[in-house]
Amino acid sequence: MQDDRLIVALDVANVLDGLAMAEKIGDAVSFYKIGLGMLTGGGLALANELKAEHGKRIFLDMKLFDIGATVEAAVRGFARYDIDFLTVHGDPHVVRAARAGAEGSNLKILAVTILTSLDRGDLDAGCMKAGSVADLVTERAGRAFEAGAHGVIASAQEAALIRALPQAEGRLIVTPGIRPTGAEHDDQKRTATPAQAIADGADHIVIGRPVWMHPDPRAAALAVRAEMDSPQARHPNV
Repeated sequence: MQDDRLIVALDVANVLDGLAMAEKIGDAVSFYKIGLGMLTGGGLALANELKAEHGKRIFLDMKLFDIGATVEAAVRGFARYDIDFLTVHGDPHVVRAARAGAEGSNLKILAVTILTSLDRGDLDAGCMKAGSVADLVTERAGRAFEAGAHGVIASAQEAALIRALPQAEGRLIVTPGIRPTGAEHDDQKRTATPAQAIADGADHIVIGRPVWMHPDPRAAALAVRAEMDSPQARHPNV
């Protein structure tokens, strides 16, 4: 029943809530994301327990950004927790440092391109380079791959463009901002349905509130998986 293409974001308050939610979802989900907001609520303890006691895969979403030596040291520390994915910002010097820190482990480094909660207006406010969001995401993805990233984080709206890059061969595309058909977008601006994301080349999709805030989280997760397996989700790389 396992399908690790679906990653559920456990954006809950603490370890106990996270374990309770994972128990409700059961075998409908085999891969969980633990983000920065959970770090002070025992996120690493939750990662350990889900991995060691429940056999789940773990995506630690820290979006690290600092000088190379600091990033390398932080990643080396996180790698000791036997997690599967870790995010860093997609700047080449950060990616190279993260790869050095992950050396000798099975940890996959995923580079953040542009957050799915941002649009062109947000980039203008942050004094970011001119150009369409899609073009900037694609350019950052290519540079991150060249720096050694195992994969990238990007919205499904850019997944097909990234998948077409020569540098993307054998690399992962993980798409947050996924909303099932008919769901609210919440604070996400560049969203897509599960079927669209898979059809456009995503290897994994990340979905949070539409699952863990649902009255029946297990049923919600199974519905997402059904969308991923629908005729509309023809994965071009299978």
